[in-house]
Amino acid sequence: MKNKLMIAGALLSMSYSGVSLAAGPSDPQYVSDWWHQSANVVGSYHTRFGPQFNNDVYLEYEAFAHKDWFDFYGYLDLTNFFGAGNSNANGVFDHGSPMFMEIEPRFSIDKLTGTNLAFGPFKEWYFANNYIYDMGRNSDNRQNTWYMGLGTDIDTHSDIGLSLNVYAKYQWENYGAPNENSWDGYRFKVKYFVPITQLWGGNLGYVGFTNFDWGSDLNDNGNSTRTSNSIASSHILSLAYDHWHYSAVARYFHNGGQWADGSELAFANNREVKSTGWGYYLVVGYNF
Repeated sequence: MKNKLMIAGALLSMSYSGVSLAAGPSDPQYVSDWWHQSANVVGSYHTRFGPQFNNDVYLEYEAFAHKDWFDFYGYLDLTNFFGAGNSNANGVFDHGSPMFMEIEPRFSIDKLTGTNLAFGPFKEWYFANNYIYDMGRNSDNRQNTWYMGLGTDIDTHSDIGLSLNVYAKYQWENYGAPNENSWDGYRFKVKYFVPITQLWGGNLGYVGFTNFDWGSDLNDNGNSTRTSNSIASSHILSLAYDHWHYSAVARYFHNGGQWADGSELAFANNREVKSTGWGYYLVVGYNF
């Protein structure tokens, strides 16, 4: 689901590290040599994309690729697949959202135009996209968001990977919020991966990425429960093998989902919004 945005980038980087850095006699076999994919079981605790805590255990398909002019990351979640979430985590089998999907395709401007736009630390430039879709059971429980903009990879002169993307956001459905069907705000995303060491026969790495959202109109017209900005910052420790991978994630939310922390929800018996603080994830996955 939405809470999976952080793990998405994590497994992208850690799976890459497992493929590119693994040492030894093994020669793992995969369905494709460029379309990297995995099936994951994800457990989340106290994620804060909505106004209240959310806990869930769900099944996920994840994929990433980097080939010629095409750079891709994406995942598809079957929410509350194992029936172990709380009342805020209804999913595919209990009248909640059947599916949550996020994809991040980027298209190399350098390669598509046959020009070298690199300068200084900027290695390559992309037309960058981040599309999010929550199927929901009806339009009031559905999200349909497209971020579009410019991305680049940074030359760190080391094994550390770093990329930056800046987007404008077009918001279609948004769970009935007043910013539907409009251009509404911006996002800056930074991602980085730091290989640490080999451990227990696998590759240990640190993955981080942060979304800075600003410029939204959600808190206009006296809507004190919503905000114009939010931050979600993920910190992931990953251990990757040829096929199996494991990660532990801590994610910090500030006004998660653009809900104003500490405000009260009149539609929920004046419950206090808890949108700032830490959430946690554990992931076990199989690359195939």
